[in-house]
Amino acid sequence: MIVEDDPKIAGHLHTFIEKYGYDVLNADDFENLMDSFRRFRPDLVLLDINLPRFDGFYWCRQIRLESICPVIFISARTGEMDQVMALENGGDDFITKPFHSDVVMAKIRSQLRRAYGEYAAGNKERILQKDGLKLLPERLELRFGTAEVTLTKKEADIIESLMDRHPRVAGREDLLEKLWDDQMYVDENTLNVNMTRVRKKFQELGITGAVETVRGAGYRLHVTWNGAEEL
Repeated sequence: MIVEDDPKIAGHLHTFIEKYGYDVLNADDFENLMDSFRRFRPDLVLLDINLPRFDGFYWCRQIRLESICPVIFISARTGEMDQVMALENGGDDFITKPFHSDVVMAKIRSQLRRAYGEYAAGNKERILQKDGLKLLPERLELRFGTAEVTLTKKEADIIESLMDRHPRVAGREDLLEKLWDDQMYVDENTLNVNMTRVRKKFQELGITGAVETVRGAGYRLHVTWNGAEEL
């Protein structure tokens, strides 16, 4: 996915990358970028910094709430602080304009190898399973039988914690620390809102009563379906 508001640069990158057999999307809605991201579900994003309304740093943070796909910043900014901010806001690499197309392609291939190929950690996808419930955290997917839902990054982290702790209780403080360890203060309702979203995802799979609230302690995975089975 290419996020570049200069049509000449975006068109050149699209044509060049497509020659190597990749499916390429050029973003054109710079106010609702995440809508395009969710539809296309890219394996990698090329992201400019200077964009209409919100800059690339903002959009990288939004992407990181939902995905761990590689993000390569590509910008005319050459200052060291810009590169530092790109990495601090969730980017994986930085390319300065003007650029050589072969260098861009080499960096794309390098990031794809690191994320999904021969250099990926363990070179094996993690899959968590509990009696038919299957979580694929790298894909941000939750499956049960033939049903499947897409998760945000925080939803996947919460479900992973619940599955890891089962049948024990996942404490509120532990969940907050894992999910928001980079924030000085988190409103007490933030976790409640995210747990509501997690419960809705289980309901979409036809699973009722998935998350039990343990008063004063936290949450426990307590999944039933068809009134017959329980995790």
